[in-house]
Amino acid sequence: MNASPTPIRPAPGAPPDALRRHVAALLAQYRPGFALPGPFFSDETLYAAELEYIFGRHWLFVASEPEIPEGGDYRTYQIGPWPIFVLRRDDGSLAAFHNTCRHRGSRILQQPSGIAGATLQCPYHRWTYDLDGRVVGCGDMDESPAAQRPLKPVHVRALAGLIFVCLADEPPDDFEDMARRMQPYLAPHGIAHAKIARQVDIIEHGNWKITIENNRECFHCAGHPELLCSLFHFFGKIDVERMSAAERANYQRYQQACATQQGIWNGARLPWQRIEELHGRATAFRTERLVLDGAGESMTPDTRVASRRLLGALTEPRLGTLHFHTQPNAWYHFLSDHALTFATIPLERGRTLVRSTWLVHADAVEGRDYDLDNLTKVWNATNAQDAAFVEETQRGVLSPAYEPGPIAANEYMVQLFHTWYDERLRAGLAL
Repeated sequence: MNASPTPIRPAPGAPPDALRRHVAALLAQYRPGFALPGPFFSDETLYAAELEYIFGRHWLFVASEPEIPEGGDYRTYQIGPWPIFVLRRDDGSLAAFHNTCRHRGSRILQQPSGIAGATLQCPYHRWTYDLDGRVVGCGDMDESPAAQRPLKPVHVRALAGLIFVCLADEPPDDFEDMARRMQPYLAPHGIAHAKIARQVDIIEHGNWKITIENNRECFHCAGHPELLCSLFHFFGKIDVERMSAAERANYQRYQQACATQQGIWNGARLPWQRIEELHGRATAFRTERLVLDGAGESMTPDTRVASRRLLGALTEPRLGTLHFHTQPNAWYHFLSDHALTFATIPLERGRTLVRSTWLVHADAVEGRDYDLDNLTKVWNATNAQDAAFVEETQRGVLSPAYEPGPIAANEYMVQLFHTWYDERLRAGLAL
């Protein structure tokens, strides 16, 4: 069930009228059912509004718990103008703060990741904080406790091993609803107790929305031969009458595989039914357990498990893939033997970070239980192909000759992303 969009409290002070008029004029150019107009990928004012009202006001996926496994461990992030960090306290809980010293503003933690120890010390003037963000020392300054300012906190939540942050003073209140409904789907894969097998960062030379749009459809999947070894790409409305004989035979094989797979899922007591709420709410999401082709075990070149040590307490390798999407910046695949998370962060209007992380059981041993190249081969190839698609699309939409084309039926998740994007900008700017 989709609820009405919930407005998010704007930043102190109402958005400037000029900004509201500018964004409203751009949104008025958008035609539902068609691709976004060119200015959505070239306008710097719109990009600044997206950082403030999309990335600054919604729950963002940043990491899996195994990336910050021990007390004192931390990771730093740059989300638009906001440097932040997430750390694990000694009691195992997570905390997140703005990575800005309350003395003169220097970043406190200056490496991508590391071990902070029992305290956090700014390297500039040695102001020191405990892991709750409280000031415990001011270097050579003789400052009274009343004048000492704690670090500014960032909202952080964990969902079955996935870490989300929100930069808003008051984050959307529907995260817990998503967490409650997704926990039964995700928990059997035991991500909180997995380990990182590999993490790869790539920079896509395109606007962040093109990166998300590219992920939200498989119309282009003929350009992913490695992925199609395991992936049936029947999405959206399916018109059997328009299929060729070969396509119809493949679709019948897919239907038979679905029936078999649903029996396996039911026997393993794994929820598999689709939840599709990609718009109509601030924390929008989608999930569905999908059948895989071939052996049906994993997204590998031979469609069999890449790791002999299955995730969590799973014992059945043939579980297909659990897809999970969260607006605005992430998608995930959970299989029997490994999981993949994909986090996207805009770096500039035309540059986007895509961080791909492969997770395996904590006790899986490389070289014995899994081969790293086999584990990562399909998605390394797919990511490189997607980066090329995104870059060429970015080049094309900047052309004065570009006109938005229609969204195909099997691109319906792109349309849902556009709808959510329109809803959230209008809610944030009170349009």
